Amino acid sequence: MLELQWFEIVMVILCAMLIGVSKTGIPTLGILVVATMATIFPARESIGIVLPMLIAADIIAVTYYRRSVDWKTLLKLIPWVLGGIIAGFILLYTIEASRPIEIILGLLVLILIGVQVSRERWGAKWLESMPTTKWFVGVMGTLAGFTTMIGNAAGPIMAIFLIAIALPKEKFIGTGAWFFLSVNLIKVPMYISLGLITIGTITFNACLIPAILVGTYLGIKLLPRIPQKHFNTIILILATIGGLRLLLP
Repeated sequence: MLELQWFEIVMVILCAMLIGVSKTGIPTLGILVVATMATIFPARESIGIVLPMLIAADIIAVTYYRRSVDWKTLLKLIPWVLGGIIAGFILLYTIEASRPIEIILGLLVLILIGVQVSRERWGAKWLESMPTTKWFVGVMGTLAGFTTMIGNAAGPIMAIFLIAIALPKEKFIGTGAWFFLSVNLIKVPMYISLGLITIGTITFNACLIPAILVGTYLGIKLLPRIPQKHFNTIILILATIGGLRLLLP
């Protein structure tokens, strides 16, 4: 599984760097990495290969942005996220096919982006108050837990949620870093039990740590240079690309 052609090795190294950038600078780059890795490796096995890479970058992001966290938001999400993770684990345990799930996720991401753009452009009252409602937190938390479990694909979901509640970009990154580090660590024993993380995949991951470190450095340097308005726009554009990529065969 881990025997690659030279161009595939180059793509994997670039993906490792982009994971670093996504964790410390532009979050929704992660969904592009997930989609790319699923074309290099079998889709199901790729999520086990990507997870330790994400955790390595999460640790750096949490360390650097440790003071920029909205703990109140994270605590609200916890029960819903755990429910979504359990549902995702059951799905991975019972079925092999991932294509129907990818289509559903892609549609959800695009619908949520449409709602967010509608809020910003037309400011309908029911959309303005939506991010503060319990049902919105519950739906987004459950979706985030479910999508991160079945494909490490919660980036667009969390990005849309954190933009919807109007977090500044530093708190956006810091809150997301703590969220993903927590849920990714929870997923490790589940992925091991499913045979998605092995000694072989961990050895492969270790070789990519330098590329991940370079990516996190680039992300840290890049974030202060991006104005808040442009940051939000970039996130939504990349989330849209990620959603469309999930819909494509």
